[in-house]
Amino acid sequence: MTENKSVVYFADAQLEKMEQAKSLPAKLKRLVRKMNFAGKIKGKKVGIKMHFGWGLNFTTIHPVFIKALVEEIMAEGAKEVKIIDDNAKNGIGRGYLREIVGCPAVSTFGETWKYGYWEKIGFKSIDKIFFSGEALDSEFLINLSHLKGHGDCGFGGAIKNIGMGMVDNPSRRKLHHLEGAIVYDKNKCNYCLKCAKVCQRDAIGLQSAENKKKGKKEIEIFTHNCTYCQHCIIECPRGALKMNNRNFNNFAKGMAVVTSKFLKKLNPENMTYINFLTNITIYCDCWGFSSPPIVPDIGILGSSNICAIETASLDMIKTENLLEKGLPKDQRELLDNKGHLFEKIHAKNPYLMINYLSKYSGFTTGYKLDEVN
Repeated sequence: MTENKSVVYFADAQLEKMEQAKSLPAKLKRLVRKMNFAGKIKGKKVGIKMHFGWGLNFTTIHPVFIKALVEEIMAEGAKEVKIIDDNAKNGIGRGYLREIVGCPAVSTFGETWKYGYWEKIGFKSIDKIFFSGEALDSEFLINLSHLKGHGDCGFGGAIKNIGMGMVDNPSRRKLHHLEGAIVYDKNKCNYCLKCAKVCQRDAIGLQSAENKKKGKKEIEIFTHNCTYCQHCIIECPRGALKMNNRNFNNFAKGMAVVTSKFLKKLNPENMTYINFLTNITIYCDCWGFSSPPIVPDIGILGSSNICAIETASLDMIKTENLLEKGLPKDQRELLDNKGHLFEKIHAKNPYLMINYLSKYSGFTTGYKLDEVN
């Protein structure tokens, strides 16, 4: 039996002529029109879930694109639009201001950080998850993802933008913990504190009063705050922090289960997906800084099928198009590994989450590209 192939619209980053109408933001507007969800958003409150980034990150989606998208949505008859991510202040810091993009930036769980809904999960140690109220109460939701490599997920795209991006910190902790636990080897630690500086959750404490008295320099990990994002492990120059009992298969399944639960809370007619394949770096926008891209800009994809758009996105990122400056010099040997470019770098099959989500949600992975000129 032949699998049905979903349409994935593609706006190529390649500039055909030196004309504004041929630029990628202009193509984005035409892509939205071609996706033909005008009748679905008329008179509705539209939410756009994206990633704002933070710190010195400068490779997030440029505000010009957000403005173009908001303008097109409003032209299609939307009642109002908002962009959503973890902390609205981070959006303002990236230039996602109402005066620039044409709509407000709001925090995923509202001003109180408590605006959400519990959902039973029942997968291994994940009993329940707290989902974003701002996202679920949108009458039409656009899952706008900036696709990049990711140390935990293998890659960060539409699935990660839901499974990690639309849940609270305690829920993220449960998901990350499926992959293992962080172990600290004090004998390897030189107390450089790079781990503490990169931690966004204040999960790494410096010398305790007791250790200070004893003259010991040891960090402390506060598991209550830790979301197991593993940024500290990547940053540590001495290998003093490691994950034990690594199990990416459980993590990939958990991400798929949580994402499918979220999707089932919405009418499929009221949700769509747009993936940006520009400024593709080895790590995602959750790092507080940027690195050079690992492949040239590819373009923008749009679809109503999350598994199809994720598969198409990964298929377009090829090892033979590698830009060497995008890979740190001490990681060049990773290119000798097998698999997709992201698998070579992160040692995780990026298609695994997609295949599990297809199994749990019913979305198929087959696709056919429809280019937007």
